[in-house]
Amino acid sequence: MTTDWRPIEVLLVEDDQGDILLTREAFDFNKVRNRLHVVNDGEQAMAFLRRENDYHDAPRPDLMLLDLNLPRMGGLEVLSEVKADAELRTIPVVILTTSEAEEDILHSYRLHANAYVSKPVDFEQFIRVVRQIDDFFVTVVKLPSKGQPT
Repeated sequence: MTTDWRPIEVLLVEDDQGDILLTREAFDFNKVRNRLHVVNDGEQAMAFLRRENDYHDAPRPDLMLLDLNLPRMGGLEVLSEVKADAELRTIPVVILTTSEAEEDILHSYRLHANAYVSKPVDFEQFIRVVRQIDDFFVTVVKLPSKGQPT
């Protein structure tokens, strides 16, 4: 268990405004003190991660919540690029998507996703899922310290 708590930087890659709102509400409801950053497509996600264009001051995420069905660059393509990049591959990636297709699950794990979570449609279940993800990555998992080389 982590004793020196610090807020973690969470990057949510999601194009559905309703799901973004639900995630923000779940963070608020759960009193999650982590910092939630949101981008709406795969290209923006890669720009954020690489600190390009409008994201030159973006923090390095400690955790990425990644939807699969994204415009411009799909979630699996983002996952593939992140895990192939020596500077980014240590960022834990949780696939958070409505897809329950076995091929999406297998493909995600083959590309080294850290977890695959189907989004619940019910608000209370969604809150519970976000709380569990937060508890796991803040309380249970030991993340690299800020400023440490990857």
